[in-house]
Amino acid sequence: MRRTRILTAVLALAAGLLAGTPPALAANTPTTTAASTTPTTTLAADTYTWKNARVDGGGFVPGIVFNRSEKNLAYARTDIGGAYRWVQATKSWTPLLDSVGWNEWGHTGVVSLASDSVAPDKVYAAVGTYTNDWDPTNGAVLRSADRGASWQKTDLPFKLGGNMPGRGMGERLAVDPNKNSVLYLGAPSGKGLWRSTDSGVNWSQVTAFPNPGNYVQDSTDTSGYASDNQGVVWVTFDESTGTRGSATQTVYVGVADKDNAVYRSTDAGATWSRLAGQPTGHLAHKGVLDAANGYLYIAYSDKGGPYDGGKGQLWRYATRTGTWTDISPVAEADTYYGFSGLTVDRQHPGTVMATAYSSWWPDTQIFRSTDSGGTWTKAWDYTSYPNRSNRYTMDVSSVPWLTFGANPSPPEQTPKLGWMTESLEIDPFDSARMMYGTGATVYGTENLTNWDSGTQFTVRPMVQGLEETAVNDLASPPSGAPLLSALGDIGGFRHTDLTKVPSMMYTSPNLTTTTSLDYAETNPNTVVRVGDLDSGPHIGFSTDDGANWFAGSDPSGVTGGGTVAAASDGSRFVWSPAGTGVQYTTGFGTSWSASSGIPAGAVVESDRVDPKTFYGFKSGKFYVSSNGGATFTASAAANLPAGDSVRFKALPGTRGDVWLAGGASDGAYGLWHSTDGGSTFAKLSGVDQADTIGFGKAATGSSYQTLYTSAKIGGVRGIFRSTDKGASWTRLNDVAHQWGWTGAAITGDPRIYGRVYVATNGRGIVYGDTSDTGGGDGGGGTDPTPPSTGACAVTYRITNQWQGGFQADVSLTNTGSSAWTGWNLGWSFTDGQKITQLWNADHTQSGAAVTAKNVAWNANVAPGSTVGFGFTGSWTGTNTKPSVFKLGGQACAVS
Repeated sequence: MRRTRILTAVLALAAGLLAGTPPALAANTPTTTAASTTPTTTLAADTYTWKNARVDGGGFVPGIVFNRSEKNLAYARTDIGGAYRWVQATKSWTPLLDSVGWNEWGHTGVVSLASDSVAPDKVYAAVGTYTNDWDPTNGAVLRSADRGASWQKTDLPFKLGGNMPGRGMGERLAVDPNKNSVLYLGAPSGKGLWRSTDSGVNWSQVTAFPNPGNYVQDSTDTSGYASDNQGVVWVTFDESTGTRGSATQTVYVGVADKDNAVYRSTDAGATWSRLAGQPTGHLAHKGVLDAANGYLYIAYSDKGGPYDGGKGQLWRYATRTGTWTDISPVAEADTYYGFSGLTVDRQHPGTVMATAYSSWWPDTQIFRSTDSGGTWTKAWDYTSYPNRSNRYTMDVSSVPWLTFGANPSPPEQTPKLGWMTESLEIDPFDSARMMYGTGATVYGTENLTNWDSGTQFTVRPMVQGLEETAVNDLASPPSGAPLLSALGDIGGFRHTDLTKVPSMMYTSPNLTTTTSLDYAETNPNTVVRVGDLDSGPHIGFSTDDGANWFAGSDPSGVTGGGTVAAASDGSRFVWSPAGTGVQYTTGFGTSWSASSGIPAGAVVESDRVDPKTFYGFKSGKFYVSSNGGATFTASAAANLPAGDSVRFKALPGTRGDVWLAGGASDGAYGLWHSTDGGSTFAKLSGVDQADTIGFGKAATGSSYQTLYTSAKIGGVRGIFRSTDKGASWTRLNDVAHQWGWTGAAITGDPRIYGRVYVATNGRGIVYGDTSDTGGGDGGGGTDPTPPSTGACAVTYRITNQWQGGFQADVSLTNTGSSAWTGWNLGWSFTDGQKITQLWNADHTQSGAAVTAKNVAWNANVAPGSTVGFGFTGSWTGTNTKPSVFKLGGQACAVS
């Protein structure tokens, strides 16, 4: 999957320098001085439990590394989502780089990993996401003596590109298997080959190495992304040329140069020469040595990957005789792909495997030889075109969305065996186990040797715990599924259970990347999403809480998703797509009209009470529409952020209550609040910087919904919560849980106090739960019992039911002539039902008797107005609806 997102919210951060005494990778420690003029902010801390809303995978895994001396010790690297270690007991992955902070977000991109086979507790990671100015910091080498549980860091004097072209080549980082204090690192951008002789603490350039590479994907790319020299791409030691404690004498290095791809040193790196007789015209993606038989295997492609590659070859170099042999499984003329994913079975070194990494259609291909490349078999073959015979079966029941909801025609199949398959490794201790990375997951098998016996082996996802989605938007409606997400590359999901992988991403339309979504606040079953797609509509609607979707139509000129807003009652929508100006529609987008008074590209949101009020922001100006998006008027509000790195939301339940976060370090930056629909904004003095804003269930005793933000407060970067309108703040995360850049979206949960959902750029959807079960950040107080109230009507509706469980919505209407200042609704179940979770109200249950009472933000109910809440519960036998509801002791009409 493509991972080229630019983080526009992070600007002008200082680059690192080569560190003589590297600091530990930990928190971004705030610096204060006596002359500081930052207002004092009340700042507390809470203890949170952090987990991922499970997706399992979702992005490209360009590298898998097994330790060669300890069984079951393996690591995976991702292009933007950090590194992971395999946990054999649970057959899952554990993240290792969650401690990377905001200022060094680029260090979540991992260009290479190396596991020390001499001292298996040691592991190294070369980190950095982009080599151009998208990444504000230089690259670094991280080193750990406890298998990645903690790290120390040495900053490098150049950038590294974990998400750059060529990132599937490698590994660029290698530990000498005989003298493990020696490491090599292949650098991009013409920076050459680097070496450390003190276990990764200090690094210096190997000046004797003659070739820094010259291959670029696209020399005309002025951004520097595709025009960067892909550099030195892999390092392989011949362990047979050294003894324990002495440096290995023979080292092979791959370079991104089609005419001079492989170099060798026979004197422990003192001198280097181009390997004689080597093939030319291709790039060497991988170089894997079988020291037992004296063969260096090299996988070649005509392009750097991981997407491109039209021709390829496999070669074998005899290290003892210098003989080169073309061992390609098929003639180059018959390839439409490059080779990569190269591995050797260490238990049976004559067994070699490789992948057709860039074969997108109809599928990837995997090749296997048991005679050192003399003959090959394929993972699948054509019988009579377009029909296929597979040596494998696919079982994606643990991650069912990997079918992508596709219904392809032969020769395509779903799920695919893979694409972008640059990493494939046979377990060095178990010939039957293999893992390989794709653009969306890690696949593997534990009966690989069935291949040779003529029986099928089973391929399954081996990806649990590895969460690699880039999150663009999040929503937690007051009823229905607790979480809706907008994700890069795989669209997004409706999570009904955060601990389980959803069965499918959004379909109809199946957007590649969802850029924005929204639901109707008072009619939350109505949901809208927009995003990117090569062809077809860029907008979809749902009327059942995101369970099912149908496509809308695009206005003329739409090229991408942009942002979208739903009216509070779902009656209309405002869309600011890429490619054209802001548009509005009534109904579900069968036709659109251009909005006036608001510039193209504005961010749009809706008021959460008034269905005809919408808001927009662009280049320092706030815009308001009171006629359903037909016309907008620029607000007189001044001193807002001048740029477009802004996110804002309107508060549920209160008309015209708007919070705005954003800015940049060279101008206005922080958190603003408006109580008059954007006519004026007040900047919160205690918030240094803020990038997101969201709302969740109010704390007990609080008169306002809980605020959540990714911000810098009191000089500290983190995830924060306030229960008193921002007067005081509690930091929720800690130095071990930072997740790089978290500036895309945040929301609380309207049903569970303290729960917060955080968008990351590569570590998926992180959610946290508090140890504070209902208190507050700015004081406490008890929740008084509301007094008896006037005439009422109740609608009780079971919205979903399954074996042993159900969900219900309750609507309570004030049918009297006086406003309520609080309400207290009671009923009894007749069949032993038990409430498990209730939202938009507080509740108690004693036996069959249930009492639900208002929370602070929905206490006031005007005559003729309705307030609602929902819950999930358990049942057995029957699930009879309650027939009697009493409000403060007075019976209500029931329908």
